[in-house]
Amino acid sequence: MTGFLDEMCKSSAQRWRESARTLPIESLVAQSRALPHPPPLRPDPTGFDIIAEVKKCSPAEGTLSVDDEAALIDRAVAYASAGAAAVSVLTEPTRFDGSLSDLRNIAEALRPLEIPAMRKDFIVDVYQVWEAAAAGAGGVLAIVRVLDDPMIMQMLEAASQCRMFVLLEAFDEQDLRRAWPFANSHSNVIVGLNSRDLTTLEVDSGRLQQLAGEFPTDCLRVAESGIATVDDAVAVRRAGYQFALIGTALMREASPRGLIAHMLASARE
Repeated sequence: MTGFLDEMCKSSAQRWRESARTLPIESLVAQSRALPHPPPLRPDPTGFDIIAEVKKCSPAEGTLSVDDEAALIDRAVAYASAGAAAVSVLTEPTRFDGSLSDLRNIAEALRPLEIPAMRKDFIVDVYQVWEAAAAGAGGVLAIVRVLDDPMIMQMLEAASQCRMFVLLEAFDEQDLRRAWPFANSHSNVIVGLNSRDLTTLEVDSGRLQQLAGEFPTDCLRVAESGIATVDDAVAVRRAGYQFALIGTALMREASPRGLIAHMLASARE
């Protein structure tokens, strides 16, 4: 792993261990099972959707939003109302200023709209999948590179029990190949390719085109990072992606509904 990814995973491991001392996993499981099932991810019949992201800041871009809690919720609802298939919520606190509280509040606000919230974090243990479920999430992101196969399997099984989808995130061809058996054996898995270089934090958008043919057979493909314009959305759709995960461009929009609607309309034509 690179320095940044290693830093994030160590911080994540410390967080879940501290949480587990206060709230055992058995309690999390009980909490999650007491909740109604989350809204499912429903891909549009046209074959293209947007997973719109709420994040307050990023290491590459700095502060993206000074929205208070209510404004973040309003933004997530605006995403869903504009046609987003899911809303990704950053919960990493040290570099992205996120929290499980953000996830919980947004998931609750999206439930009446039947749109799932997805926990995006540097998840390293199945405990954190149950945390997401207890917060009302309908999906969770797992980075292939930081997990061994048994842990990925545990996470997929836990997510299946909670009726959550899992976005398995890859960064290169090797990661994509590791995702194959999981995508082919679990119906709740979608696979994403992140075009951001983990060493420089720069985006290499060409990666999305170059590796589009390396995805598992028949899985739903997600293009991640560097998608900022309508033309970008059209390009990834033409390359064979069914989803685009878009964060920074939407967070920089005071009113993101128009951009989402325009991207969807153009990419679906």
